[in-house]
Amino acid sequence: MSEHIIKAYDDELDVLDKKVAEMGGLAEKIFSDAMESLSNFDSRLAQATVHADFRLDALQREIEERAIVTIARRQPLAVDLREIISTIRMANDLERVGDLAKNIAKRVIYFSPNLRMPRCVVGLRSMHRVAANLLNDALNAYLRRDADLALRAWAGDVELDDLHDSVFRDLLTFMMEDPGNISFCAHLLFCAKNVERVGDHATNIAETAIYRITGEAPPIDRPKGRNPTMVSPETAGEANQRRFGRP
Repeated sequence: MSEHIIKAYDDELDVLDKKVAEMGGLAEKIFSDAMESLSNFDSRLAQATVHADFRLDALQREIEERAIVTIARRQPLAVDLREIISTIRMANDLERVGDLAKNIAKRVIYFSPNLRMPRCVVGLRSMHRVAANLLNDALNAYLRRDADLALRAWAGDVELDDLHDSVFRDLLTFMMEDPGNISFCAHLLFCAKNVERVGDHATNIAETAIYRITGEAPPIDRPKGRNPTMVSPETAGEANQRRFGRP
C-alpha cells in the first residue's frame, strides 16, 4: 500500500481492514454454528445463530459508512481507491454469508423435535467443510494480500459444486424411499443450496482479493480442471474493466 503524508489517512484505511477482519471472523463463526445446529438438531444454537447475524449486519453498515466518509474526505485515487472499493465489496459478500447461515439456522428451528435422520446430513457436513475452507482461504488471501492463495480459492469452488450435485441426488433418494421424509429432506435441499451459495460468495471474496492486490480480476468464468495460476494478464484485465473499472 502507498505511504501517505497524513497519518490519519493510513489510520482510516487500517481501521477498515480491521473491521473487515472482524466481520470475516464473525461470518465464519455464524456459518459454523449454523451447520453445527443442523447436525445436532440444536434449536437453541440455531436461535443464537439467527441473533448473531444482527451484529454482522451492523458491521456491514459501519464499514460502508466509514468507507464513504473516507472517500468524501480524502478523495483517494489509484491504489487507495481500490482498497476502499474492495472493502465495500467484502462487507457485502460477508453480510450475504451471514444471511445464508441464518437461513439454515431458521430451518433448524422449524424442524420437528422428534426428527432424527443423521444420515441425511452427512453430505451437508461434507459440503460445509469444503465451503468453510474456501471462505477461510479467501479471507486470508484478502487480509494477507496473497494473490496465489486467492487464485486457488477462486478456482476451488468446483469441488463444492460437485458435492452439491451429489447431496441433491442423495436427498431425492431418501424422499423416494419413504414419503415421510419429503418434508424434512425438502428443508435440507434448501440448506444445501445455502451452503453452495456460501462457496459462491467465497469465490467473490477471492476475486476481490485479486483485484485489491493486483488491480486485475480473473476471467468471468471460473476454470474447470485447469490451473488458476495460468490466467493471462490480458484476460484478467478485460474482465477487470467490465466489472470493477480501473482506478
